[in-house]
Amino acid sequence: MNTPTPHISAKNGDFAKTVLMPGDPLRAKYIAENKLEDARLVTSVRGMYGYTGQYKGKPVSVMGSGMGMPSMGIYSYELYNFYGVENIIRIGSAGALSEKLKLFDIVAAVGACTNSAYASQFGLNGSFAPTASYSLLKAFDETCQSLGIKAHIGNVLSSDSFYTAEENCNEKWRAMGVLAVEMETAALYMNAAKAGKNALAVFTISDCPFTKEETTSQQRQTGFDEMMTAALETAVCGEF
Repeated sequence: MNTPTPHISAKNGDFAKTVLMPGDPLRAKYIAENKLEDARLVTSVRGMYGYTGQYKGKPVSVMGSGMGMPSMGIYSYELYNFYGVENIIRIGSAGALSEKLKLFDIVAAVGACTNSAYASQFGLNGSFAPTASYSLLKAFDETCQSLGIKAHIGNVLSSDSFYTAEENCNEKWRAMGVLAVEMETAALYMNAAKAGKNALAVFTISDCPFTKEETTSQQRQTGFDEMMTAALETAVCGEF
């Protein structure tokens, strides 16, 4: 497929090799305006903003992914396969499942469990385990250590449903040691695997379902600075 695509209006060369992807396009806008130098808007189809700029003198892009695996699936596929993007770092919010987590804690997903049938398209004779790219995960962990940021590393759940009729479903995943729940990572990891590219998903805990604590939409849009900084530092470290 030629560029622009039906979903991204950018031209060839408009994206850096590494793209940070928050779910919220307004969080992409916030990062571009407050964290990047010389940021320019390269796509805004359907309000899904994408920007490319400089961070510490190196090119970095940031673009929204939208909510859910179908949306992440579209954008990450096109970035990997049509725009030459090599690395995508999802910077999202997640709900805590582990009692060890509290609001604003940072989680990095080494793997993504899912209740989705996304993997069925690949025709595999079995189950596929979506995992992060170790080089990106290692770079992020080392970056967090250098910044004095504590990152919890483990499994997350990528759920197809935000509201569910299934009773106690979170308890069941929690009992398997899953740290947090979100809605996009499994699709990102599968698309990266199929394309032979790199992917990592990191999160700030935005709500704790078991304690009924939650952040506001404004806090989720602009208040995840530690995660944003760690992801940006990882993007330009050149160690993956």
